[in-house]
Amino acid sequence: MSSATVPATPEPTESLPTALRSGAARAAELVGGLALIFARDEREQPILRAAAGFASADEARRGSASVEEAASAAMLTGEISRPPLEVSLGERAAAGLLVVPLQASGRIHGALAVGLAQEIADPQTRALETLAESLALRLDHAYLENALTHAQANQAERAVVEEEKSDELLRLSEALFAQDVELLRSNEKLGTVEKLKADFIEKMSRELRTPLNSIIECIISVLAGENENLSTPGQDSLRQALDEGTTFLRTLQNILDLWRVKQGELPVEHQEVNFREVVEEAIFSVQDTLGGKPVEILKRIREPLPKLRTDLAKVNQVLFLLLDNAAKFTPQGQIEIAVEVEGDRLRCAITDTGIGICADDMQFVFDEFYQVDPASSNRYRGSGLGLTLVRDLVALLGGEVQLRSEIGRGTRVAFEVPVDVI
Repeated sequence: MSSATVPATPEPTESLPTALRSGAARAAELVGGLALIFARDEREQPILRAAAGFASADEARRGSASVEEAASAAMLTGEISRPPLEVSLGERAAAGLLVVPLQASGRIHGALAVGLAQEIADPQTRALETLAESLALRLDHAYLENALTHAQANQAERAVVEEEKSDELLRLSEALFAQDVELLRSNEKLGTVEKLKADFIEKMSRELRTPLNSIIECIISVLAGENENLSTPGQDSLRQALDEGTTFLRTLQNILDLWRVKQGELPVEHQEVNFREVVEEAIFSVQDTLGGKPVEILKRIREPLPKLRTDLAKVNQVLFLLLDNAAKFTPQGQIEIAVEVEGDRLRCAITDTGIGICADDMQFVFDEFYQVDPASSNRYRGSGLGLTLVRDLVALLGGEVQLRSEIGRGTRVAFEVPVDVI
């Protein structure tokens, strides 16, 4: 009896590479680390199809070589594993490796390997497994489409087995239809996960900000009305509470803004902007961060500095975040703010004489919640979101950010955005 030739591993359909890249990015974001997606090649060996969380394509290829054996084992056994890493993948995989086989309809088509920046909780694990199921369905769908195509070709060439081929075509068509339905359910499930996450962030932000605003207003009211009747330790305690509350409120707002940018829900609103006033406001706002440190803030504004049209709130937030970061990591010396408008571009650079950033950390400083030295978090307070939000806000405005730093010598962060000159 003759039968259709079905390839061991299908070539992805036109939409499959996009789905795999999106899946890798979602997995890396979910665990805060790295993600690699492998599929079988013609020799039943794992081949890298998508990666996320790496600084470059070369780094992704080197990373895939170090976990290829673990991916092959997962594809052979069909079991989730936590194999040891033979080669370090850096801070973004500091908590180890998790490998999930991509299996659908009794067929294993590949493996999802994630490098964990830190241990993940049960909800993240379940979300990762849901994502793996969706990716497996995508690969199996492509497999069945290839099988159907080959069966159709063979049927045309071998008319003598027409009836048998018709049965095979019917079976494969039914399987494809069933998987189309399953893919719709899987996408619906993933959409539900995303909506729950969005609702959670929105609700928690609102539930925390409302009482926090009341607390801050009460502290300000007491300090303004009863300051003379308070003891010095009492005044100091209230001011410290006010500082902590304001910092916490700002962190909550940063988290919410970052989420809205990623979801495409933070609109750009242009209005007339006097950037000289934006600079002065940012300098005033970081005085609490500077405290009593011997740090001088210098302004170097290239004249003329015309009025502009851009998103005031966003450029204000970007400048404050950069200046606050410089003030935080500069124990002494100076911080310089350089501003110029050339053509339709606003350029601004913040240069400090602070502690600087080593070369190994430069590629990670724009990652969410990344801290160069987590052990020093008590000394340098922060959530690790400032530079991430700067990068995303500037990108939202159609601009770009540049970073240059030397350990012990200081840091320069520059950004430029398109503007309308008035």
